[in-house]
Amino acid sequence: MRHADFFSGSDGRNHTHWEMESIVKSPVSFEMDVNEIREVFRWMDRNDETLTGIYHSHPTAAPHPSVDDIRNAYYPNAAYFIVSFAYKEPVVKCFYIRDAKVIPLIIKPY
Repeated sequence: MRHADFFSGSDGRNHTHWEMESIVKSPVSFEMDVNEIREVFRWMDRNDETLTGIYHSHPTAAPHPSVDDIRNAYYPNAAYFIVSFAYKEPVVKCFYIRDAKVIPLIIKPY
């Protein structure tokens, strides 16, 4: 099953991890509950955090945004982390998706 989560923070760093529940049980798609998203954004507003990233997995595909990922990229200022489990070891890639353009990012762990 696919998985997706939010990250929020400030000053370009992720501080808070939000485990998001999918409202569809599918190995190829993920959809978040609008009410859950609203609650997360309310908490971010109250705590001076912004959405910094969105993580999701590709169980059988490469770690590159799919057509659906690009179409559903509603947060142009968030980094999109994609973890692929299609290989012997998981592979993580990161992108901005802006105006249907995929911009690779370098992941810099701290």
